[in-house]
Amino acid sequence: MPELPEIETIKRGLSLHLENQFIKQVIIRETRLRWLIQPSLSTDLTNQQIKKIQRRGKYLLFECTQGYLLIHLGMSGNLRLVPVATTVKKHDHIDIILMNNQCLRYHDPRRFGCVLWTIEPILSHPLLQYLGVEPLEANFTGEYLYQQARNKKSAIKNFIMNNHIVVGVGNIYANEALFLSKIHPMTASGTLSLADFEKLVKSIRQVLQTAIAMGGTTLRDFTDSKGKPGYFKQALQVYGRQGENCLVCGQEIELQKIGQRASYFCPRCQLK
Repeated sequence: MPELPEIETIKRGLSLHLENQFIKQVIIRETRLRWLIQPSLSTDLTNQQIKKIQRRGKYLLFECTQGYLLIHLGMSGNLRLVPVATTVKKHDHIDIILMNNQCLRYHDPRRFGCVLWTIEPILSHPLLQYLGVEPLEANFTGEYLYQQARNKKSAIKNFIMNNHIVVGVGNIYANEALFLSKIHPMTASGTLSLADFEKLVKSIRQVLQTAIAMGGTTLRDFTDSKGKPGYFKQALQVYGRQGENCLVCGQEIELQKIGQRASYFCPRCQLK
């Protein structure tokens, strides 16, 4: 599933080419995504100007002249900017054709994503209003996490992956940030000190910013808006390295399921 760095990479790429462009036509080939695409979407979007593209968590928000287009890529979706004459492939469900004859194409084999239109205030949308803080913004601090974790018994890995606490810290990046912070993923979140959380916030930011700079992580089929893969996989220190030696101490990396998710850690560097 594309996570925050992948979505941020796509957002930045699309913003350069789509902002201030006008929509000429919308072609819908498949309506059965996670939520049905409304038949009126084509009419709603035609002649709208894309004023700005934003990201909230793993959602892309296209601010248009008279409303917002909200897109989530689900497990396997992607958005690519292609010439309008580009051959349509299987699972190319939606084309948003611009006046300059470029086409924003939504592709989603599993159809777990969503493409929704609203004229209501976007941050009040039911899918967005209860999301936690953004990890790259100023209000994501060690003090914030420390207060949220008070008396919590949940494993710290589950805690930082809770979208009601902080958005966008997916499984790959949670593993990497905890390793960088030298915190065992099973540690009860309520037992960590303020200093621990300050270190963890710094690590989360560092991991996410590095991943964004490298275009995200290519696991299976992630590519950016131009079809190019991300390269953060080459910088992974623990994720996917079960049985390999820790790059810091040489101890064998271990794997444990925490909350049904694969958790990789060094038992020496990350003492519980």
